[in-house]
Amino acid sequence: MRKPRIGIVCLSRKTFDYVTAYKIYLQRVEEIIKDTSVEYYSYPSQVIEPSEAEAASNYFIDHHVDAVIVVSATFHLGHLALIINHKVNKPLLLWGFNELPYDGGKIRLNAVCGVNLNASNLYKGGNDTYCVSIGDTLDNDWVNAIKMKVALENTSIGIIGYRAQGFFNVGVDELHLYKEMGVLISHYELQDLFSKEASEEEIKLEEEFVRKTFDCSKLNDKQVYLVSRLCVSATKFMNENRLDVVAIRCWPEFAKNYGVSPCAMMSILQSRGYLLACEGDVEAALSMIAVRAVGEETPFMADLSQVNIEENFALLWHDGVAPCNLWNGKCNRSLETYFAGGKGVTADFVLKEGPMSIFRIDTARGKTRVYYEEGQAVEMDKLLSGTYAKVYFNRNIQDILDTVTYSGVAHHVIMGYVQYKKAVKYLSRINGWELIDENYKI
Repeated sequence: MRKPRIGIVCLSRKTFDYVTAYKIYLQRVEEIIKDTSVEYYSYPSQVIEPSEAEAASNYFIDHHVDAVIVVSATFHLGHLALIINHKVNKPLLLWGFNELPYDGGKIRLNAVCGVNLNASNLYKGGNDTYCVSIGDTLDNDWVNAIKMKVALENTSIGIIGYRAQGFFNVGVDELHLYKEMGVLISHYELQDLFSKEASEEEIKLEEEFVRKTFDCSKLNDKQVYLVSRLCVSATKFMNENRLDVVAIRCWPEFAKNYGVSPCAMMSILQSRGYLLACEGDVEAALSMIAVRAVGEETPFMADLSQVNIEENFALLWHDGVAPCNLWNGKCNRSLETYFAGGKGVTADFVLKEGPMSIFRIDTARGKTRVYYEEGQAVEMDKLLSGTYAKVYFNRNIQDILDTVTYSGVAHHVIMGYVQYKKAVKYLSRINGWELIDENYKI
C-alpha cells in the first residue's frame, strides 16, 4: 500500500510580517516531514501573487499529490487558494497559525482571517470538502483522514464466493464503490482457495503454531491438520493474488466442502497482519483497510451481539474470528467445534481490555455512510463460545441501538483499540459521505 502524498504551501502578503511568518512555516515543515508514513511536498517558496499560486499548483500536479495543506501564514489575496483548488482539485486543509504577540503596531499575521477568507470563497464557490484547523501544530486527524482515503482508493480487494446466505444487507453495488472510492473487486470461487497447494512440511510447521497457540483438546487430529493446511493455502492465495483484504463466504458451504470452517484460520492470519472479513461482507473488508490506515494493526469484525439496557453495556461477538493476538491473556484460548455439525472450528477467547472503537463504511439507498463509536472494553469471564469483548460505550447503549437500527447500519462493525473520531468526521466531509450519529436516536 503506497504512502499518501500531501502538498504544503505557504500563503502570505507583504503588508503583514511575512518574513517571520515564513520562518515559522519552515520550522513547522521541518517537524511535519519527520512523519515518514506520509510523503510531503512543500512548495519551495512563499506564494504571494496569483502567478505564484499557478506555479505552486503545477508543482503539486507534477508530484501527484493526494491532498494539499494550504497554510495561511498571514492574511493574503483571496485568489491564491481558489487557484490551487481549481487546478489541483484535491482535498484541502486550510491551516492558520496562532497570532504572534503584539509589538505595539498592527496585527502581525492576521492568519485566522486568511483562513476565514479562503473558507468563505471555497464554500461560495461550491467546495464542501475543505477542512479547517487553527493552531501551531498540524492537525493529524486530517492527515489520518487522508491516509484512510488513499488506502481505500488504492486497495486490492477480493471476494471469495459471495455474501452469506440471506445477508442481503451486506451486498454491494460494485460500480457505486468504484465511483465512491475507485475500488475494483476481484472475484474468486471457494475452490480457488481450497485447491491452493500446501506442502506437508509447511503444514507441519503451521500445525506446531496452532497447537502452541490454542488449546486443541476438543479437536481431532484431522481438524487441526485442516486448519493448518488452510492457513498455508490462504496465505499463499492472498500473497500470490496481491490482495490487501478479502471477504469470504464462510458458510454454509465452506465447512461442508472443505471439512472445517475458516474461522480459526482467519484468527491466525489476522494476528499476522492479513485482513479477512467473514460472511462475504465487502464493506466490512473496506472498513478494515480504513482502520488499518490509522494504525489499527489487527481489527476484528464483530456483531453488536447482545445489549444490556439496564447495566448499559454491549457484547461485541463473532464466531471465533478475532485475531488471536487480541486475547486477554487470562482465559483459556481454545479451538472449538460448536457449530456446523462439529465442523465449525472457531477460535474461542475473551478479547483484551482497553479503550476501543467501532467503525463501518455502509451504503444504503445509493448513499455511502460512515458509522463510528468509542468506548471501553472491560474484563469478563469466558462464558460462551466465539471471540468477544464486553464494552461500555461513551454513549448510552439504548441510544447506540437506536442509531444502528433506525439508520439501517449492517450488523457487522470493525472493532479495534485505536480511537480516531475526528478523523472519521474529516473523512466523511472530504468524501461527501453521511456521518451516522446520535441524530438517529429516538
